[in-house]
Amino acid sequence: MRVRVLWPGRTKSEEIRRLEAFYLKRITGLLPCEIVETETVRGLNEKDSEKILEIEARGLEKRLKDDYIVCLLDNGREMNSNEFARFIEGRGVSGTRSLAFVAGGFLGLAPRLLERADLKLSLSRMTMSHELCRAVLLEQIYRGASLMKGRSYAK
Repeated sequence: MRVRVLWPGRTKSEEIRRLEAFYLKRITGLLPCEIVETETVRGLNEKDSEKILEIEARGLEKRLKDDYIVCLLDNGREMNSNEFARFIEGRGVSGTRSLAFVAGGFLGLAPRLLERADLKLSLSRMTMSHELCRAVLLEQIYRGASLMKGRSYAK
């Protein structure tokens, strides 16, 4: 099984980009994983939220294939790290070829993408920036892959 992490646009923060690269390198040592950055919107602001969500949704949908889709959502299902590791392992055992984690931009995800989700997942009940959410997601995928491979992971 391969893991794909999709989100609109490029992470602007250099520090967070370094964290993403750090965890991506570690994940790929355990299982195939790629980050897919899709089209983002320029020149619009929050008052154009529907248009922004539509453009970002189209970009994400173009890259979704026969994936098992996990959309990140603040009020989605919560899991601890061991449950998350078992979830990833279970998807692999069930024959899932590709597991796609979809994170939205600063406005979140369009409703139609959320409707397509096989699972809606919350990383925390706390609010965090969409860019920080990306790094947290990658860290948790790495932690889950490590646990599922029987490796210890410092707490």
